[in-house]
Amino acid sequence: MVDIAHQAAINPTSARDVAMARACVPLTAIEPGQWRALAQRAVEPNGYYLPAWELAVSATARGRSNASALPAFDDSAARLIGLMPVISLWRALKIPLPALVSAHPYGTLCSPLLDRDAPLAAATRLLQQARDAGAHALVLNDVALDGAAMASLDQVLKRDGLKPRILSSYIRASLDTTQDGETLLRDALGAKKLKELRRQRHRLEEHGPVVFEVARSTDEIGPALETFLQLEASGWKGKRGTALAQHAGDATFIRRAVPALAETAQCEIVTLRAGTTPVAAGIVLRHQDRAFFFKLGIDERFAKYSPGVQLTLDLTRHLCADPAIASADSTASADHPMINPIWRGRFAIGDVLIPLRRHDPVVGLIHAVLITLRIAHETARNVVHLIRRTRKTV
Repeated sequence: MVDIAHQAAINPTSARDVAMARACVPLTAIEPGQWRALAQRAVEPNGYYLPAWELAVSATARGRSNASALPAFDDSAARLIGLMPVISLWRALKIPLPALVSAHPYGTLCSPLLDRDAPLAAATRLLQQARDAGAHALVLNDVALDGAAMASLDQVLKRDGLKPRILSSYIRASLDTTQDGETLLRDALGAKKLKELRRQRHRLEEHGPVVFEVARSTDEIGPALETFLQLEASGWKGKRGTALAQHAGDATFIRRAVPALAETAQCEIVTLRAGTTPVAAGIVLRHQDRAFFFKLGIDERFAKYSPGVQLTLDLTRHLCADPAIASADSTASADHPMINPIWRGRFAIGDVLIPLRRHDPVVGLIHAVLITLRIAHETARNVVHLIRRTRKTV
């Protein structure tokens, strides 16, 4: 294995990446009409791989630009039946081994688009495209482990005598919007907690009437987006330098993606106001019958009134009242302290290593390196959290 790693490390950013590009194409080479049509037929919704969103991410987003794609076409070569945005493992993690990694679309979901009319054919051809590119493995990050896309890939892999390896997983909050909103909130939070939140809302009303707004039209969406960006940058994300508006590429991406998706009714911005003052705002994507809660920004001057929770309560009622939406993905981290108590649905998200050849020693090496790197990252993250907690107590 040492010899394999040594050989793979030779000239990692030139010869190997050129080989990887043989069957990959730039995202911009995918015909937008074909991509949109595939998204409408996708066996599993993913708002973050809609063309208007992912093309904007790939164009300018910090650390996420210039992604490639593995496309799959039907027998006529005229109909797009599968699409998987990817980058090389070297570019993703600076690991000089022959693998492709799902391109991260800013939102934490990378389930590929597979045509519901031919999911197995789409999965088969995507895997073959990766092989033709010279990859020995695919690394799919943040995929729904029990979703329809992963099920199709699993079926094809089993047929070929291959087995995916789960690198990590966690349980994420979701919302069953087919339920009555008030009943759902009462069951989730209980009468006592809802009473406390109503008390906070009444106190917030001292600053002006509390209004929940939904911006959908192209005329409404631009001003609402700027409000969101200001709120996000004013809080802890701004202090850490991770707010979208703080980086030119990220700001360009979001200002391009949101209006473009609004034109096809696939994005809305929800805002909570106290009088004329916005106290919380969130971006919500829509794909097929699923909503995706992308980001939330709050005015921390109103933190004692729980503005983020208040907005989420109104968003929950809004989504449950919409017959076009059957479920909502929080796209939040594991054990998220705000969303988990409110949205009580759960599903598994994980990172998966997919081998492309049987009995391939290179896959074992890729697996070992990824696990080692993950352990190192977890250790570093725990140290950072410990330092932050220590500073707060000093």
